Amino acid sequence: MNSRIHFFSQHDVIPRKVAPELLGIRGRQANEFAELGFPILPGFILDSEIASELDIRAVKKDVGGLLDKCASLVGKKYGDPENPMLLKVVLSPNLAVSAYPTLHNFGLVKPTIAGFADKVGNTFAAHETLFLVRGMLRIEARIRELENKTDEREEIDGLLKSLSRESASDHGEKSAEAYMETYAEYFPEGFFDSAEGQLLITLGEISRMLRMDDQNDRDTAVLVEPMVYGNYGENSCSGYYFSRNVVTGEKKLQGEFFQGKFNEMGAAGKSIEKIDPRHYKELESIAGALEDKFKEIRQIRFTVENGNLWLIEQRLVDQKSTQADIRLLLDLAERKIVDKTYVIKAIEPPRLNEILHPVIDSASTKGFKSWSGGIAGAPGAAIGKVYFSTDSLLEARKLALQKGEGNPRLILVLTSSFAEDVKAIEVSTGVLTAEGGYSAHASVVARQYGKVSLVAPALKIKGKKAVLDDLTFAEGDLITINVPYYGESSVYLGTATLIEPDPKESGLLDFIHLSKGFLKNFRVRANAETPRDAELALSFGADGIGLCRTEHMFFKAERINVFREMILSSDEAERKKALAKLQVMQQADFYGILKVMAGREVTIRLLDAPLHEFMPHNDDELAAYIASIEKTRKVKVSRAEVHASIEALHEFNPMLGHRGCRIAVSYPDIYAMQVRAVFEAAYQLRDEGIDVHPEIMVPIVMNASELKLIAYGKKIEGSSYAGIVDIEESLREEKGAKPVPYEIGTMIELPAAALGAGDIAKYGRFFSFGTNDLTQTALGISRDDFTAFMPDYTLFDLLQGNPFSTLDPRVKELISLAVQRGRITRPDLVCGLCGEHGANPANVRFCMDAGLDYVSCSSYSVPIALLAVAQIEIERAEAAGAAK
Repeated sequence: MNSRIHFFSQHDVIPRKVAPELLGIRGRQANEFAELGFPILPGFILDSEIASELDIRAVKKDVGGLLDKCASLVGKKYGDPENPMLLKVVLSPNLAVSAYPTLHNFGLVKPTIAGFADKVGNTFAAHETLFLVRGMLRIEARIRELENKTDEREEIDGLLKSLSRESASDHGEKSAEAYMETYAEYFPEGFFDSAEGQLLITLGEISRMLRMDDQNDRDTAVLVEPMVYGNYGENSCSGYYFSRNVVTGEKKLQGEFFQGKFNEMGAAGKSIEKIDPRHYKELESIAGALEDKFKEIRQIRFTVENGNLWLIEQRLVDQKSTQADIRLLLDLAERKIVDKTYVIKAIEPPRLNEILHPVIDSASTKGFKSWSGGIAGAPGAAIGKVYFSTDSLLEARKLALQKGEGNPRLILVLTSSFAEDVKAIEVSTGVLTAEGGYSAHASVVARQYGKVSLVAPALKIKGKKAVLDDLTFAEGDLITINVPYYGESSVYLGTATLIEPDPKESGLLDFIHLSKGFLKNFRVRANAETPRDAELALSFGADGIGLCRTEHMFFKAERINVFREMILSSDEAERKKALAKLQVMQQADFYGILKVMAGREVTIRLLDAPLHEFMPHNDDELAAYIASIEKTRKVKVSRAEVHASIEALHEFNPMLGHRGCRIAVSYPDIYAMQVRAVFEAAYQLRDEGIDVHPEIMVPIVMNASELKLIAYGKKIEGSSYAGIVDIEESLREEKGAKPVPYEIGTMIELPAAALGAGDIAKYGRFFSFGTNDLTQTALGISRDDFTAFMPDYTLFDLLQGNPFSTLDPRVKELISLAVQRGRITRPDLVCGLCGEHGANPANVRFCMDAGLDYVSCSSYSVPIALLAVAQIEIERAEAAGAAK
């Protein structure tokens, strides 16, 4: 036996001393199957050292002997006129990309075609003969090209073009014998005369081609293997299956088989579960072995011929869910096939978006009118009736609940959203807007509440109708929004089928627990404003709350008019009454959140939004507010006077106007009310035996003097300002309570604050970087408007990426500088990042490198950030180990 020819089968493995690269990719795959003991078709490989230098006469005897070995295992003999074994010849280079043709059905010659047709039918026999002809014509065309025989090459190319138009219906008119007669002249003499001669001619032609091909460089092996057919008798079938369910990850075979069919083309399949139990058991065993070897879900193709199961091929699966991958990895880890490190490294953090939100069943949208495009604001899929204002959506929800219809599915469609729309987004399934981008108000709020958000610049709203290019829908119409993390977003007119996430069933909670095991000093907190949000954040692995935006609490329907009454009150007595009502509400808010987060830090940002955002924005809201005041005060209120008071609060650039700590300077009672509510809740919980750690954060600070005033107060001639410390001490004395540990800090969201961090750190024990506003103020770009010009900037490479998704280098520099300067003043200064940048793995890496202590992001993004941290910690540990 020539040492360059290697036999393999279910029971014969090519020795390890044979260099793998000599076998090519397909040869190595075949031998891997043999090593696993799978029921593979036997075969042999002419390795790359001999494939291009074949002496056909020298290998004729070896080839014949190996074909006999194959025949003994397959149960058919090559060249047998009654039951012929056919062969495929595979060119096996080491490069993954190959232009070599598929070569099947060798052994179809004049003496064998009748016996083959008797098994599979004349039409199929003609089809397979034509397939053989096509493959070999491509080999002959390449040879003519290498020999510079242009005319002959062009003639063969013309034949191939005509053959590509040949349809299966033609086989009733053309027999296999007719094809042989027609095309015999294009092959070496005797090609269709005998099976042995055909194979030797083919191997010779392939070797000649490889020898002439300068690009080959002895890199290609040749594999010869028998073929089996799912239509070869009654007890035959073809099929495919996945090693487990590719959507749910359930460890259960998923696939089909096609009884009496060569493949699935035009065939009706049956569930793989209905195949012969003997075969099913073997297919299960194969699936498990492949998953253990490749550590991923695999797709397997097989053929049963005359009751014998043969594995044809296996490959990786592209279209599979994150949930399926996670469940497989957890299963492998449980059985010690892989370690925990492998599991964590195997999933890219952004993929978790898919498992945290509903996904669309694409089959359910067939025939729907649709529009595709836009900017993903918050991933997932949502179904609901369309409403074009917060009021109309809330009214529709109210009516549905009154009718006992349950919680309705509603989608908010706006040009852009503002603070007063938060309450509608919270109860909707999704939001569709025309303006902004990933960091637009609607997108940020949607991520916070786990809703779906899509920004569609093409959206035009006209009265009670909306238009997206050719797609039109009216208020009350049902639409489906699909915002995948990868790929293009879509809006469908109609109701699709959604696959809802289940964190426990999906394996996500176990995966989070595994991720947290790799964390060291760096932590992940959540942005949350309700006890429900806090509970969700805890279930997703958060180590506390890094941002509680108190302004969101005032937009609830039962509170907004009380807050408006406080702002627009005409005298101090009215304001105090309103503040007293709000304090009760705020105390309940903080009590619930601090209780859920027992033992963990809760960073409460005092009111940040400009006051005008809380004002009525249309006639209906104004009328409702006036009615509320008249009911409370028992007096008639002038609409004109109220309107004038609202107009007085108008600002031309509110983002840089009267907001945050500036409100506290002008209206100290507002912050005082919030601070009292925090400590009232903290004292109550402490008395109940619950450990609490409130952190009070002052927003939009630009210098140390502002923080010093609000934190510690100030006395000047004829006036005084009660700071947070003063309020806490006064309340504690009033109640005779013991002190509760708390911290005062600030949000660094202005370049001036970053540069002045050394002085600011004198009065604050923590910094939280609000990177949305820091990016806006550092770059001078509005997060809600930048999408209008970003495509042009991207075209000319004027700005790399989306600065509201991945931190800009200059913003990073400001953060690093602030951390360094702050810790010179206060070495134990705690620093975190609480903008929406917090879940981006690239930003997480920067935060860890810059010495921050945590990132904080929406509850639904916490698992993503945790995984990013875990992977970075693993990377660091591996680098440290390699350096030793």
